[in-house]
Amino acid sequence: MSLGARISSGLFNGIFRRNAAFLTTVFAGAFAFEIAFESGTNAMWDTWNKGRQWKDIKQKYLTAGDDDEEE
Repeated sequence: MSLGARISSGLFNGIFRRNAAFLTTVFAGAFAFEIAFESGTNAMWDTWNKGRQWKDIKQKYLTAGDDDEEE
């Protein structure tokens, strides 16, 4: 049996044969992709907008008496 046939057979028997396993794989993959995509876009946004976001400039505008607004 060739390597490709073994891989496809293993995928079919492990994931696609049972509907519950297939749906679990789809949902887990979608969840992992969403977390990775959100983390990547947030990092890219923070890099492109460094110095222009409130988290970067709030120390300029907050005084010592305004500690209740800090996160």
